[in-house]
Amino acid sequence: MPSTSQLLSSSFTVNYLMNSCGLPLESALSTSQKLKLEENNLQRPQAVLAFLKSHGFDNTHIAELIKKRPRILQSKVEDNLKPKIEFLTQNGFVGNLLADLIVLSPVIFRRGLSSHIKPTFQFLNTYLENNKSVVAAVKRSSWLLTYDITGILQPNIDFLIREGVPLLSISKLILTQPRTIMRKVNRLEDAVQTLKKLRLEPTSELFMLALSVLVSMKESNWNRKMEVLKSFGWSEEDIWSVFKINPLCFGCSEEKMKSAMDFYVNTMEMDVETIIPYPRFLTYAVDKRLRPRYNFLKVLKSKNLLKEGKNYASLFNQAENTFYKNYVVKHSDSIPGLMELHRGITMAENKDS
Repeated sequence: MPSTSQLLSSSFTVNYLMNSCGLPLESALSTSQKLKLEENNLQRPQAVLAFLKSHGFDNTHIAELIKKRPRILQSKVEDNLKPKIEFLTQNGFVGNLLADLIVLSPVIFRRGLSSHIKPTFQFLNTYLENNKSVVAAVKRSSWLLTYDITGILQPNIDFLIREGVPLLSISKLILTQPRTIMRKVNRLEDAVQTLKKLRLEPTSELFMLALSVLVSMKESNWNRKMEVLKSFGWSEEDIWSVFKINPLCFGCSEEKMKSAMDFYVNTMEMDVETIIPYPRFLTYAVDKRLRPRYNFLKVLKSKNLLKEGKNYASLFNQAENTFYKNYVVKHSDSIPGLMELHRGITMAENKDS
């Protein structure tokens, strides 16, 4: 049974977390299990809060940070927080960018400045050539500065170089898809072997896109997506041929892929051979794009405004502005109120989704 002093300490901690740090009651109660504050010993918590606020952390940032890493309130500002924050600020992380980075990746305060943060920043700068690009890469993956250079980052880059990937492509990969080089080395190796079997050239942009998609998924996720497509009549050869053409289409969720295929096959009564030439079909949202456009085209067809035998599948691939110009504006004189009808169908479907 907790002692009276423990109960008082817990009660004070909860109140402090709520009143000084902005945590709601439920979060304050759970956080107080990991942190004990004493009323007569608040120098460090007060100093930490003042320091964070002086560097652009607002109340929301502070509350989220403390929920994730409560013990930051017991950190030494001068010895730990200040040197790291100053380094990040000097190298381009300022304002919300700095606060967002720390909130998303508070583990950065557990990394040594000289032993890890500086070397990692310099390592990234070697490939990206300037601080602005390093900041952009870290913005895309806040954990990038906390990853192991010798165990993960360098071995992955060395492997890609050995496989014939140009340095320029590697730099672009770090800048735009940094998580790709943050995977375990064997995962990257397996993905590259798969792409080589597909005869994708390591020097091509398509190779890099396909690599990013493959390593972003667990094997189980990939297998489930394959099973979804097979359940609608795709062969394994079909799947890999489409992946080779447009790998980004396989980055969408299994649920979205299944929903889209169900609509094409069961509502529109399309066959697989019609769908395969349009890989992006897998990524379209049923309620926001497919069903509104399908219902609108049915209206045009009922008025004999669509040519018989036309491949309507291609119409779902058109950008919204192009579709609107070619099929809404074009036929608005033939059907009074067509624009309003299109707007109504689109709004109704989006409202229900």
